[in-house]
Amino acid sequence: MESFLTIIYGNNIVYNLAELLDRKMYNYQAQSGFILLFSVFVLICIVHQQIALAFGVTSDHPSSLNELFQKVEGSVVQITSKVPSANPTGSQQPGVENQTALGSGFVYDRQGHIVTNSHVVGEAKSVDITSIDGNRYTANVTGRDPYSDLAVLKILNPNSNNTQKLSQFLSNPLVLGNSSELEVGDQVVAIGNPYGLDNTMTTGIVSQVGRAVQAPVGGYSIPDVLQTDAALNPGNSGGPLFNIRGQVVGVTFGGIPGGINFAVPSDIVRHIVPVLIDKGNYTHPYLGLKVATLTSDLASQVGKLPPNLRGIFVDTILRGGSADKAGIEASITDQYGKKHGGDIITAIDGKNITRSEDMISYLEKTKSPGNPVSFTIYRAGKFINLETTVGSRPSIK
Repeated sequence: MESFLTIIYGNNIVYNLAELLDRKMYNYQAQSGFILLFSVFVLICIVHQQIALAFGVTSDHPSSLNELFQKVEGSVVQITSKVPSANPTGSQQPGVENQTALGSGFVYDRQGHIVTNSHVVGEAKSVDITSIDGNRYTANVTGRDPYSDLAVLKILNPNSNNTQKLSQFLSNPLVLGNSSELEVGDQVVAIGNPYGLDNTMTTGIVSQVGRAVQAPVGGYSIPDVLQTDAALNPGNSGGPLFNIRGQVVGVTFGGIPGGINFAVPSDIVRHIVPVLIDKGNYTHPYLGLKVATLTSDLASQVGKLPPNLRGIFVDTILRGGSADKAGIEASITDQYGKKHGGDIITAIDGKNITRSEDMISYLEKTKSPGNPVSFTIYRAGKFINLETTVGSRPSIK
């Protein structure tokens, strides 16, 4: 008798028993391995989904620009305000009706708050809001900050018959994204009301990040501004700038002809708007000094400086301000217009700074009036450390 039994089908030998057992064992191991890998894959998907839910990230991101527009268009509004007609001297002309100013804005929350630009509402106490369905509402100006060119409005609802429409209108507030995650080349979308043409969408890319751009009023720069080539025109101001997920990453506020346009970053919006809702105004940190990035040309004017020195040059100091109290020294300009002396700030609170924009951004993000701040200064061939307390930026009358 053979040592191995055989399985015979008809006259054909199919498998001997040992070979059959070997193959069954191999198939069992392969199936077990597949089941294990599949189980791990399912577990990873579940964990990923839970993390996404925990952080408010869902899978309903728009898959196209058309879908993005349909998702957010109902939350973009047109703002109409009345501004005094002025003559060339700046005073209002008697007997002349106020002019109508147009801008854009967006629904911030379900409580009826609308975010727009400060320069859109100006000195107005109330404005008109028009939604995409043509309904009009009156809104009070809750708070405004000319230095960041942001304002918050609150919709009134004196007509009880309009409650349902208003609730529906406010049911989809826009979501703020993280502007610090944007990179040059990322696609962005602007929606607004250029020249009163309601809910116009334009697209472009992030041309640059981290710009310091002067606000329309006040003479101070807004830090970390987004630059985009998305078309923006009068009437777009105050409207949202979206990333491709449909999240607001900026509030558009102006530009330069030729495709250079700007938006207040959402990180600043997230920081300032809640304060405007709560207090009606925002107090910015202030040091009382005017600085400039230390370029090679500027370094050659100032005097003998190390060739690899990087920092910001102190041009002028406000008497009695925080920088003056710290002992920071400004430059002196001679009768020929040449600058002499002047401290070079190389670090704030131990963090190296190489551009004036770095200082503005750091102060806005991390400091409030009354906070301590330290400087590393290069002066007369030596590095010294100075300390002071952050002051408050003067309010705009």
